[in-house]
Amino acid sequence: MTGPDQKKEQILRELTANGRISNIELAGRVGLSPSACLRRVQEMERSGLIKGYRAVLDRAAMGAGFVAYVGVGLSDHSKKSQEAFERAIARAPEVRECHNITGTIEYLLRVECADLPSYKHFHTDVLGALPQVRSMTSYVVMGSPKDERA
Repeated sequence: MTGPDQKKEQILRELTANGRISNIELAGRVGLSPSACLRRVQEMERSGLIKGYRAVLDRAAMGAGFVAYVGVGLSDHSKKSQEAFERAIARAPEVRECHNITGTIEYLLRVECADLPSYKHFHTDVLGALPQVRSMTSYVVMGSPKDERA
């Protein structure tokens, strides 16, 4: 990749690593004038390529140091069942991500709780109580040597 696409990739890489970088510093790192760099960033924002900027939070410091991914299979594959499940999950603060996926199950959730007892409560009394849920498989995160989510 060369030319403008290479500059765009450089800008995106820098902003992904540090969304609070100043335009002057960003321009210097990618080899553009500050005005040209700002125009490119603004165009990527307008076009929707850059959707926003977020703070990366220390979940453990916030009391949510227990993380699990949960595969969820539904008992009914209808649109109505999926929509009801998604509405219920949207109300569950423990669920930080919900992905509708292909394969032997319908959903993959990222769940963050304070500890194992609070996860057990979520697993049994929240997720397990949903009538659409047929199966659940938990994968407890023991460490994250690479995590580039914003």
